[in-house]
Amino acid sequence: MTHEPESPQGVNEGRDFGGVDSPSRRIGLPAVVAIAVAALFAGVFLARVLPIAERTQSSMGTAVGPGGAGHDHGAMGEDGAAQELWTCSMHPEVLEEQAGQCPICGMDLVPVEGTAPLEIAEMPGATSSTQAELWTCSMHPEVLQDHAGPCPICGMDLVPVSAGGAASGAPGQGAVVEIDPSVTQNMNVQTVAVQRRDLTRPIRTVGYLDYDQQRMVTVTTKYRGWIEKVNVNYVGEQVRRGQPLFEIYSPELVQTEQELLSAIDFARQLEGAPEDARSRAESLVESARQRLAYWDVSPERIAELERSGVVFRTLEIGSPASGLVMMRRPGLEGMAVTPGMELYHIANLSSLWLSVELFEEQIAYVRPGTPARIELAYFPGETFTGTVRFLEPALSEETRTVSARIEVENRGGRLRKGMYATVHFAPVVVEGALAVPTGAVIRTGRREVAVVALGNGRFVPHEVDLGIEAGGYVQVLRGLAEGERVVTSAQFLIDSESRLRSAVQRMLDERAAASEASSGASSDGSGGAGSSGDTDADDPHAGHRH
Repeated sequence: MTHEPESPQGVNEGRDFGGVDSPSRRIGLPAVVAIAVAALFAGVFLARVLPIAERTQSSMGTAVGPGGAGHDHGAMGEDGAAQELWTCSMHPEVLEEQAGQCPICGMDLVPVEGTAPLEIAEMPGATSSTQAELWTCSMHPEVLQDHAGPCPICGMDLVPVSAGGAASGAPGQGAVVEIDPSVTQNMNVQTVAVQRRDLTRPIRTVGYLDYDQQRMVTVTTKYRGWIEKVNVNYVGEQVRRGQPLFEIYSPELVQTEQELLSAIDFARQLEGAPEDARSRAESLVESARQRLAYWDVSPERIAELERSGVVFRTLEIGSPASGLVMMRRPGLEGMAVTPGMELYHIANLSSLWLSVELFEEQIAYVRPGTPARIELAYFPGETFTGTVRFLEPALSEETRTVSARIEVENRGGRLRKGMYATVHFAPVVVEGALAVPTGAVIRTGRREVAVVALGNGRFVPHEVDLGIEAGGYVQVLRGLAEGERVVTSAQFLIDSESRLRSAVQRMLDERAAASEASSGASSDGSGGAGSSGDTDADDPHAGHRH
């Protein structure tokens, strides 16, 4: 078979891009454009990715050797990325490395803002020499970011967290928190000095006014008789001591008066008699006088009887005390009376008794002599004072209370029996106690914390042991010193910030220690492998060992 040589047109048919009928003219141009665009994107991608990869390997401490060995991730995780921290919005001291529930309250944990993009070496307290500044919100201390900006929760400007802010203090103290003065003013941080004071326990109760039993008298007689004239006829009438109340006729009284006059005459007749006889006569006179005195006949009336020698048919009975007539027996005039019959009640109203009830837990703080402040609705704006005079020895089984009597001075005689009053006691529970306002103490249920102001915007929480709480103050047994200033407002925010910083610092310290331990273990392992290799190189039979 004869082979004819190819024509020049057939040879050039695949190369002629300008031919009209050539297939290369239809598909060659798009392919060229596609290849050019792909090359352009590949160049841009490599130009951007390679420097980033180099920087990433440099920051991670990667040393790429033959075979790709020698990777060292330092303080990073297995994948070379920093782990995100999770906390509880109600308990910022809780920090976890993964999402879940708070072990205290069971709420879902939320990510701590700004922890994911930061490496451990950049956090405060890490071992790296180059530390990134953290920014937080003064209102939401759980927010932590590596750059300035607004708070993602409230929109306030973030403030820098100093590297030393997470340093822990002495045992029982939290981390020191530094706050800018302007932020302190915006937070309305107020402080008060720790000082010694007498702690008082306020007690409030109610009661009613009654007559002072020690200043009430009862008018009665010690002999039989008949009342012939009454001088005081109305209840509530004011009388003075010695003022005649009524006149009474008593045969026994008249007979005793006659015996006195007879004894006086007999003694006069025996003036010249022997001493023994005169002594018996004088004793009779003295006996008659004493009997009249026992019947409440006044010495003036007896002297007048001896001087005049005339027996008084009736006897005037005077008031034994000054005061008001609180009771008068009806129908006194002409009434036959017997010894012990109550005819008048007279009360001295210069002071009254205020009867109040005290509960069982209040009895220990009220005793005779305790002062009281008294308010009455009848005299608005006025305050009266009194003193506890008596406490009943028995507790009421029905009300579980004890009755107390308070002596109240009746200035101007305006107070009346039966008026209701409000009584305030302020007994001293502890004298000279080291105390702070109750609002200065944060009670979490597991601990009590007071935030101490160190000055220059620096604050530190102190755990305290508390004693008796009274009158808006609480006794501090341990944790504070006299003269220190404690925060009374916004201390919850400061304590949360301190606890969050302490928790973050502890986690960072633990990670740094773990990283150092793993680095040391890697160094020991690589060094041991090298030594083993040298030994095998020196041993000519190493390759034959199994």
